[in-house]
Amino acid sequence: MKRKCWRLVIEVIFIMFLFYSNLLMGEFERANSAGGKSLADALTDIFTVTNFAIGISASLVGYAIVEFLRGKL
Repeated sequence: MKRKCWRLVIEVIFIMFLFYSNLLMGEFERANSAGGKSLADALTDIFTVTNFAIGISASLVGYAIVEFLRGKL
């Protein structure tokens, strides 16, 4: 049981990392066409409660799907 909990934590953190790195790349792509933005500005734009809620829910759904597929294969 402890191993499954660690797997959940690691996979959710990894998916959150991918989610936020994607948001950060999109923020810089949009900002560079409009005149530039500093890293601090981009970070304050992407780290919001709404983005965190979306990331956590997407991570948990992704984890559930992967675990379901692991059990079937």
